[in-house]
Amino acid sequence: MLRYIGKRLLYGLLVILGVVTLVFFLFNILPGDPARMMLGQRADAESIEMINRDLGRDRPIGEQYVAYLNDLMPLSLHNNNDPKSHFYLDAEKYEPYATLLSVGSTSLVVKAPYLRRSYQTKRKVTDVIATAFPQTAVLALTAMAFALVVGILLGVLSALHKGTWIDRLTLFLSTLGMSLPSFFAAILIAWFFAYVLADWTHLNMFGNLYTVDDYGCGEYLDLKNLILPALTLGIRPLAVLVELTKSSMLEALSQDYIRTARAKGMPYRRLIFRHALRNALNPIVTSASGWLAGLLAGAVFVEYVFDWKGMGVVIVDGLEKYDFPVVMGSILFICMLLVIINIIVDILYGILDPRVRIDG
Repeated sequence: MLRYIGKRLLYGLLVILGVVTLVFFLFNILPGDPARMMLGQRADAESIEMINRDLGRDRPIGEQYVAYLNDLMPLSLHNNNDPKSHFYLDAEKYEPYATLLSVGSTSLVVKAPYLRRSYQTKRKVTDVIATAFPQTAVLALTAMAFALVVGILLGVLSALHKGTWIDRLTLFLSTLGMSLPSFFAAILIAWFFAYVLADWTHLNMFGNLYTVDDYGCGEYLDLKNLILPALTLGIRPLAVLVELTKSSMLEALSQDYIRTARAKGMPYRRLIFRHALRNALNPIVTSASGWLAGLLAGAVFVEYVFDWKGMGVVIVDGLEKYDFPVVMGSILFICMLLVIINIIVDILYGILDPRVRIDG
């Protein structure tokens, strides 16, 4: 078991390293000069050169890459004679660290991964993510809960009425849900429910989890703004869960123990929900865990359309303003989150099914 866990951790680290490398070189070869964006109309050659030197962008690309890895790694090297030799000790504020070993002018230190600072706001990228990610997490969890509840109920209903108009209607709706791109679905749902039906729904086309009070009394929780983005984000997993629940239920209902229980006169509702559905939930829960990780990463377009102040808006704003540290840090954070979730799921598979450990 320990060998299996070790292999999964190693694979996860290799994936993260690959993403770090790809993201770093991609954003360092993109056209556009962050220094010029920061200076605006005041930009001149001397000021641009000074800003790029302060950001470390005047160094060779290989040296920048090594310094970026050094910033991200919990165990890092620090030149004691040059506090600006690595960016985790930036010019504005020293980051907390603990020295483990010193040899000459070089120290091995332990610290939190440092994602640098925003070019535009000068805030630490970790602070930007800490502000935005809870909004994305609430949205993704709400969308997944909606997809699970409605998807399971529709899937059970479709399985119990196989071949009828209910089954065909459910199949049509699930196919439509899987084929709709998230960006288009977000625009369509926002227009229909928050514009065409605004007098009946009283929903906002744009909004956030917290709304500023009109009378200057601070912010208050406004859950109605969560309805449309969660509905939009939950459509695709809902469509998949409907078909998965239907197939799992049909397989469970064909088992001998179900026929035996029915022959003994077990109440129909108890037979369906306490026996058939219970045994059909394993693949559904597995799929839901994978979809939750996907929703956390795939909420970018939905958040942008509804102006939901989560990771999606942060990434899009960073791209528009050439704020590369924010975009890179956000992408790496989402990637690490996906890798951690996948590792946990793989380990749970290995615990529940020893055959997975043998194959892996």
